[in-house]
Amino acid sequence: MSMFQDIPVDVGVIYEGERIRRKDMHVELGGPDIKEKFELARVKRMEEVEDGKISIIGPDLKDMEEGKSYHFGILIEVAGAKLEPELEGVIERRIHAYCNYIEGFMHLNQRYDIWLRLSKKSYQKGLNSFQYIGKVLHRLFKSELPIIEKMQVTFITDAEKVRDLYNEALQIYEARDARARGLKDEEVDKFYGCILCQSFAPTHCCVITPQRYSNCGAISWFDARASANIDPKGPIFEIDSGELLDPVKGEYSGVNEAVKKRTLGEITKVWLYTAFGYPHTSCGCFEGVAFYIPEVDGFGIVHRGYKDVTVNGLAFSTLADSTAGGRQVDGFHGISIEYMRSPKFLQADGGYKRVVWMPKEVKERVKNFIPAELADKIATEEEAKTIDELKAFLKERNHPVVESWKEEAVAIAEAVPAEAEAREEAAPAMVPTITAATLPITAGGYKIILKDAKIYAKRVIIRSVKSEKPEKR
Repeated sequence: MSMFQDIPVDVGVIYEGERIRRKDMHVELGGPDIKEKFELARVKRMEEVEDGKISIIGPDLKDMEEGKSYHFGILIEVAGAKLEPELEGVIERRIHAYCNYIEGFMHLNQRYDIWLRLSKKSYQKGLNSFQYIGKVLHRLFKSELPIIEKMQVTFITDAEKVRDLYNEALQIYEARDARARGLKDEEVDKFYGCILCQSFAPTHCCVITPQRYSNCGAISWFDARASANIDPKGPIFEIDSGELLDPVKGEYSGVNEAVKKRTLGEITKVWLYTAFGYPHTSCGCFEGVAFYIPEVDGFGIVHRGYKDVTVNGLAFSTLADSTAGGRQVDGFHGISIEYMRSPKFLQADGGYKRVVWMPKEVKERVKNFIPAELADKIATEEEAKTIDELKAFLKERNHPVVESWKEEAVAIAEAVPAEAEAREEAAPAMVPTITAATLPITAGGYKIILKDAKIYAKRVIIRSVKSEKPEKR
């Protein structure tokens, strides 16, 4: 781009989706090893903003030690005659895209979860100051969003200053989110879609409704509406909700049509309020994952900042890999924390009556939205670290999922004595015990479909699994 001739590296959409591995990074800003980090956009009065001003509070890139992680904050202040505070979340989310236009500069996630890396290669080319990053952001924002008349950027790397502003940012995020609560999906005929993350997940299209926040937790229905109005050709667009096909699962004809179009036919149907069947797809920027635990027929929740393994022995990164990339995977569901505050949260699956485990930090954040009668029945890492401990906890607290622990019949492969094995090897070749063009199997809460199936078995024995129902007291 000619507008970036004074930037020492290339700038363009071709660098979106670029990943910088630890061995290739010069420095890391924010990320999983740093608790306090943020990006924040504020709409100000014209006289409060100096257009083009770029400030750095703390060490600049050239002053940082190679290989280290640093506290980090980005504050963008904008002014314009037509700018409204409702646009702050929209402007904030664009930071993700515009940073990723810079060669060798990776930006992941949003709000208080940001994770950036600068590559060694780009640093050696001369990308050694936040001044360059600020210039790129200033020019891209003003060229793509002309509604912004003045803009200044502040980069904060001083740890104490980041901590102070981090707490302020959290309060601002919460106030924004609270404004969006109360409106119901059924009260509007327009939803919104976002494809900002398709550079990372080509088959993902986020569907944003009044009661289902974007997976990243950064865009409410009001934010999306404002964005679509000021930038109708941008990554956030209007969706006619169409006919409500299933009020419980959350299936809308207009959503199906829009998602199919935006994913080039890869995703043809979306159920907004369930983790099964046709669950909402996920990109990679989601705040948390809802994951099915078949051993107890319930859901666990884990957020991006959780450092330990979850109750089923898997870390957030592993669970995230199971749902990211724009796939629809039964039982794995990328979500925002704000969606956990919605009455539509996993509505078709039982909502909080089906949630059995979550980190204490998340439980504290959503405690006012968990039904009072269920709050002490949902375990955290303090009550259960294994499935066995979780089962015991759920029984003790009489969690609603315990009622679903019924006896099931399962097929069990039985060992055959050696002499019997020899006789059978001498016998004619086995014929299929079961053949089917399409054979559905349900096990552990999952539905498995075998196509053109032929199953060979020496012996199939059906036995009853011991009931997990709690003893009557």
